[in-house]
Amino acid sequence: MRLLELTEYEPHRWSAPLDASLWQALDRARVEVRAAAGADSGYVLTPTSYVGAVNVGDLSVVIRPKIPIDRVMFLMTYALAPRHWWQDWVELARHDDILEAIAMSFALRTRQAIRRGLLRDYRREEDALTTVRGRIRFGDQMGRRFGIPLPIEVAYDEYTEDIAKNRLLKTAIHRLGHAFIRSAATKQQVRRLWPAFDMVNLGQYSRGATPDVTYTRLDEHYRPAVELARLIIANSTLELSGGKVAGAALLIDMNLVFEKFLYVALGEALGLSATQWKHEARLTLDAGRRIRMYPDLSWWPAGGALPRFVGDAKYKRLSHQGFQHADIYQMLAYCTAANLPSGLLIYAQGEDEPVRHKINHAGKTIEVASLDLQGQPEHILAEVRQLAELVKAHASAPLPNE
Repeated sequence: MRLLELTEYEPHRWSAPLDASLWQALDRARVEVRAAAGADSGYVLTPTSYVGAVNVGDLSVVIRPKIPIDRVMFLMTYALAPRHWWQDWVELARHDDILEAIAMSFALRTRQAIRRGLLRDYRREEDALTTVRGRIRFGDQMGRRFGIPLPIEVAYDEYTEDIAKNRLLKTAIHRLGHAFIRSAATKQQVRRLWPAFDMVNLGQYSRGATPDVTYTRLDEHYRPAVELARLIIANSTLELSGGKVAGAALLIDMNLVFEKFLYVALGEALGLSATQWKHEARLTLDAGRRIRMYPDLSWWPAGGALPRFVGDAKYKRLSHQGFQHADIYQMLAYCTAANLPSGLLIYAQGEDEPVRHKINHAGKTIEVASLDLQGQPEHILAEVRQLAELVKAHASAPLPNE
């Protein structure tokens, strides 16, 4: 297997020709390609916010994050299950590849989830049988069988392992089985899970379209594994050719990882419910309600038509078509739509310096803060608690008409 290793947002000089497999892999990995400047021929390959791996034929393109792998896994696992993130922290700290870390984390959590056996539950079935089982579907019997006594159209509840949660786990095992995992030990950990799901069907999920899952006290122990399985499925693809896997990808958008972590961690620190603390709740900027916007973070009072706080999370500071302060413009629009005197813009540390921008002629203040992602988890969470105090201060500021 040919291997090309890149790092998130770091330009990489490539002097060899770009063959079809490499072009395809770079395109799928959202790597920007431009001709190199100067007399020498070649290209500059610059990854964007996506980290992970793409396999095309005999080529694997691996993109590493700019922050340590174990910090990325902490951000992801905390956002998925904030009360369980610590379970595999020691194991993950030694990995230097995001795909390896995800695979090992998933294997550990799945093994913990099924150590007492796979979950079983009742599943509604409709079938045509030669004996009565459950309830006869008389309408279907008459409409399909025209009075012929056999087979009998029936509906019944089957107590089975082939349920949605187990299908998600098996599908994630299947996806990881086709990913380019270099560690033989990690591959073996994933492979050993497969026989336990022999009576479970693979799920049919398109990328980004995994079903929502609810948990009870009886299956709460499944949450860490299933939520990680949903993340793997939502961010992975398999390409088939002639019935065989011709390509595979597992790519994680660090923008979304940072955004989701901040939403969950701040919500935990503030102690707010999902009806109060919202992610991408809709606001409208114009009287006609046609200009819609969806801030990353917002705090809504009970029964309130507008939030008392709006904020945005930015993993990477980017300019948009020459606009150097697009993030500030966006926050100003959020504050205007919410009729708030201030808003909070949170960057990953190193992307911008903490500052308060008082906007001329608008009577609004945009505060910029940062979160250091290089520290240990307890330090990151301590900084989140400090950010929560900033959120409270913004939320308690007098409104323009008060």
